[in-house]
Amino acid sequence: MIRPIDTITSETALENAVSRFRERGIILPTFVQQMYPELIPPKITERLKNVGLWEINPLNLFRITWKNEPVEQGGLFGDVNYIELPSLLTGVKARIVLLTGKWFPTGAHKVGAAYGCLAPRIITGGFDPSYHKAVWPSTGNYCRGGAFDSKLMGTESVAILPEEMSSERFTWLRDEIGSEVIATPGCESNVKEIYDKCREIRETRPECVIFNQFDEFGNSTWHYNITGRAIEEVYARLKSAKSKFAAYVSATGSAGTIAAGDYLRTLVPDIRVVASEALQCPTLLMNGFGGHRIEGIGDKHVPWIHNVRNTDVVTAIDDEDCMRLLRLFNETKGGEYLAFLGLGEEVIRDLPLIGISGISNVLSAIKTARYFELTEDDVIITIATDSAEMYRSRIDELREARGKYDTLQAVRDFEQCLMGARCDNMKELSYRDRKAIHNLKYYTWVEQQGKDVEELNQLWYDREIWDTMFSQTSRWDELINEFNERTGLLRDL
Repeated sequence: MIRPIDTITSETALENAVSRFRERGIILPTFVQQMYPELIPPKITERLKNVGLWEINPLNLFRITWKNEPVEQGGLFGDVNYIELPSLLTGVKARIVLLTGKWFPTGAHKVGAAYGCLAPRIITGGFDPSYHKAVWPSTGNYCRGGAFDSKLMGTESVAILPEEMSSERFTWLRDEIGSEVIATPGCESNVKEIYDKCREIRETRPECVIFNQFDEFGNSTWHYNITGRAIEEVYARLKSAKSKFAAYVSATGSAGTIAAGDYLRTLVPDIRVVASEALQCPTLLMNGFGGHRIEGIGDKHVPWIHNVRNTDVVTAIDDEDCMRLLRLFNETKGGEYLAFLGLGEEVIRDLPLIGISGISNVLSAIKTARYFELTEDDVIITIATDSAEMYRSRIDELREARGKYDTLQAVRDFEQCLMGARCDNMKELSYRDRKAIHNLKYYTWVEQQGKDVEELNQLWYDREIWDTMFSQTSRWDELINEFNERTGLLRDL
């Protein structure tokens, strides 16, 4: 049966980890410090003033938080980073707000999800950094975050991602991190090929420990606790006396980020949790398949860690709309046209903070606002996992394939992709709809990946299992404090 990671499994591996961390000066942050970085010891924050945001320095483990100061070098902490999109841009009355992941190390929030998977194994002796290699199967940012965390935690990494992902990902993994990189066939939605490579590694390379984001509860647990509370703080900051937290929108992807919706429902029981996916691969919407270009949201299966009971709506977004808006938000003529419409300079400057999957989330939020006829008192919060900085090569490819971006194209993209967003390709989920989506897990996880059907049923019928898995951070923090005490590094600062 499914059980939390809460006990030490190998004292030998644990001692090897303690020795490695002591030798390399690695201190682990607690999860509560990632929620509230003001709890980080002052001696650590003082040292961070001389460390770059992406620098390969163990101190940057303490920058795994939504609250980094938005600077590249030497920043400390403040409020959660977010932007609000005005109605002039979205075409709806509801307030649409995005948390921005650019200001995490690696430029994406997946570095946090990876920490939620690796750190618990280290502090319980389930991963020996003197012997094991951490394998990070991903469709993009998760393997980047995992490789980065591995480097900071003194261990080697193996990154697995589809060969058609943007060139920036491969270059950074190989040249900056020195990770072993395995490119699997296909594009964003070719997740099975990644699983097949994981199975091969599991059978042939005993030194490799696979951290599969799609079935690692550390992923969703991190987002439930850290992303969920960050969203709570943002809403508290921007709400008025008449505001209503109407919806939380998240791409399905690995089902990590959408777990923040489980936390938000404890605060706002009637909130709508909206899952966003690609129209070209409408797995949840239509049990569909295909390939798409919304990097970061692999499909054609339902992640093991997706609490489908807690999903109210599914939306499917045309990847062509995302690519067109990527140009509108980042090309000079796009910015000039938006300024002509009256959009403020600050908003135009912030639009490149939204990567391709973030644009998809924005379109899902617009569809949600239209479908439920939301008003100016309603707030929708969603996520920009990463920024356009990760997709410069995609913009160059679009420019080469379609020509120079001009004002006429900007008008078309604004009118068709934003103002023309409609309520098609979306569905409110009934109980039976949710159960049908949950049952799709059988084919990937039981038939292909060898999980027990009793565990599959546990995820649906056991009402306490999700709370049990999401509450692990308290125990993990106890073990992190014990681990840091054994290294002596924090004590001796």
